[in-house]
Amino acid sequence: MTIRRFNKSESPDRAEILPIVDRDDTVIGKGRRDIVHQNGLRHRAIHVLVFNYSGEMFLQKRGLHKDNDPGLWDSSVAGHVDYGELYDECCVREIAEEIGIHLVEAPKRLFKLAACRVTGMEFAWVYHLITGDVLEPNYQEMERGEWCSVATVNQLIKNQPSTVSGTFQKIWKHYCIGVNEA
Repeated sequence: MTIRRFNKSESPDRAEILPIVDRDDTVIGKGRRDIVHQNGLRHRAIHVLVFNYSGEMFLQKRGLHKDNDPGLWDSSVAGHVDYGELYDECCVREIAEEIGIHLVEAPKRLFKLAACRVTGMEFAWVYHLITGDVLEPNYQEMERGEWCSVATVNQLIKNQPSTVSGTFQKIWKHYCIGVNEA
């Protein structure tokens, strides 16, 4: 399913206040999102892989207004953990904000990525959600979205890696290894 496009010229999230963390993911301070990114400081994020009951995953194409990876394919839902917020709280909030599904608790945690250059210095918990709910994508957050088979995601990463965010490529590789080991 292809979803309509939305263009936005100004990012509303430059003033977000993020926790700054050390190499062990312990909060040591806080800072504005744009400053945290400019200075390459470690911080926190979440990613959610959303699947439907047909086994397709919802991929979002990042908004062109985004600082990092604009216009690239990415996780179904992704976002920064706000200062004073827990990973699971952020996950529930971002799912509601980006795809309109309102959960009482966070879905299953899969794994945690360490902060590195590929992730933009983000420690990131990756979650797994299977849903039959109709998604209501927020086009202020993304350009568009598509339901894709696992084979399609694999082909996209293999044949057109420059169209996919580095963080999502790392997540997908880790996810596929975990699925094959299960």
